[in-house]
Amino acid sequence: MIRLQNICKTHRLQGRGKIVARNIHATFPTGARIGLIGRNGAGKSTLLQLISGTMAPDRGAVIADGTISWPVGFAGSFHPDLTGAQNTRFIARIYGVDSAELTEFVADFAELGPHFSLPLRSYSSGMRARLAFGCSMGIPFDTYLVDEVTSVGDALFRRKSEEVFRARTRNAGAIVVSHSLGLLERICDAGAVLENGRLTYYPKIATAIAHYQAMIGLPRGTS
Repeated sequence: MIRLQNICKTHRLQGRGKIVARNIHATFPTGARIGLIGRNGAGKSTLLQLISGTMAPDRGAVIADGTISWPVGFAGSFHPDLTGAQNTRFIARIYGVDSAELTEFVADFAELGPHFSLPLRSYSSGMRARLAFGCSMGIPFDTYLVDEVTSVGDALFRRKSEEVFRARTRNAGAIVVSHSLGLLERICDAGAVLENGRLTYYPKIATAIAHYQAMIGLPRGTS
């Protein structure tokens, strides 16, 4: 279970404030796979960082009774001068898992080839996302936070990413950000819509998608 209690967050840019979270109260049930939906710039990625603890709210608290991954797709915690393999071993030590097993899993999953032994600063954004996704999926969490990463790579890699995600979430929950409504329908059972700093939770993903489609004037059934 993850509970958001009176979460408030405002970004400041050139003296102007952009409200991301406006007194958000929500409870995400244990084991639920939730699609987080909203317009570009609504603050979905920021909300994931607030839930993970990588960003602090201006006010309020996030209360969880299980372990939460960092936002997959967000590689900000990786060191640019370390190789992909070194970053993976470092993550393994932080989370107390076997470094050799995690390194083997990530090397096989991320398909980085020789780049796995090169500094992270030489990686493209897609390669960083694949490394972050591999590291997260290789560690058991109670809730996985996923930010658009399943859209990285070719069709074969995206299919593999979905399969790994489904395997991990058989016994865990997830909060997934994606602009692909079809993907969210396939891998999520619940949904939440973020708009103007307000979050509306729906126990069924189809209801959340219908809310979003009506909000932006998109015909129903459009993915």
